[in-house]
Amino acid sequence: MTQDLTIRRAALADLPAVLALIRAVVPVMNAAGNYQWTNDYPNEEVFRQDIAKQQLWVAERLGEMEGVAALTQDQDPEYADADWDAAEPALVTHRLAVAPATQGRGVAAALLRQAEHEAAVQGLRTLRVDTNSENAATQRLFPKLGYRFAGEIRLAFRPGLRFFCYEKRLG
Repeated sequence: MTQDLTIRRAALADLPAVLALIRAVVPVMNAAGNYQWTNDYPNEEVFRQDIAKQQLWVAERLGEMEGVAALTQDQDPEYADADWDAAEPALVTHRLAVAPATQGRGVAAALLRQAEHEAAVQGLRTLRVDTNSENAATQRLFPKLGYRFAGEIRLAFRPGLRFFCYEKRLG
């Protein structure tokens, strides 16, 4: 179902659509018991920084924003608590979101395939991602795409929440 889906780097002009997508996603996440994101995070400044660093990617179809992901080498200090070598450089997917109306259509998988491509371009052999312990959809998705469960961590900037870590090694 990813026909006609375009994955590209985000530009500053995409910021309103990115923020609208996040505003639509947060209530759906919260209603499902997933409080990973709030009205305060992720916010405009975080996405502005992602765009400035050219690490924000968007998925769009027919001019409509369907998904977003930050593809970075940023690893939170707490990643040292996961079952992986935290000192190893990796491409890390952060702020992965899909518009509620298009969830289940392969948009997240397409963004994660872009992460694989970016890792290869950057000479990295490892992909990492974390997700809230209450996010059942991503916990099903990551293993389907070849990610292995790498343990549970807590993030200082999101107190009270538990996060599951996943890693994928590229050939």
